[in-house]
Amino acid sequence: MKKWLKKLSEKIRIVFGYGVMICLFAGGLTFVGYLVALLVGGTVAVEICEFIYKKVIPVIVYASTVLVLLGLLAMYLNGEKALTADKKKASKHKGEL
Repeated sequence: MKKWLKKLSEKIRIVFGYGVMICLFAGGLTFVGYLVALLVGGTVAVEICEFIYKKVIPVIVYASTVLVLLGLLAMYLNGEKALTADKKKASKHKGEL
């Protein structure tokens, strides 16, 4: 059973990685879209900005939310505990500045 969960976790992690890469690329494209709108100006710029704001950005937000949940699921299935405090590490670095 654990072996199956590890394989499932790896598949989910691959989907998570590619999905995050796509969301970051789409976010960069929105920046480019706003720059193009700034250069073009006028009513065309308003239409470009409205399209980006009303159509593209909500899709990116929803996709990134789903991908975060997939990433957390992959961590949970893999048995990782990255979101917990470790007292041993905290006491080890107490005296360092």
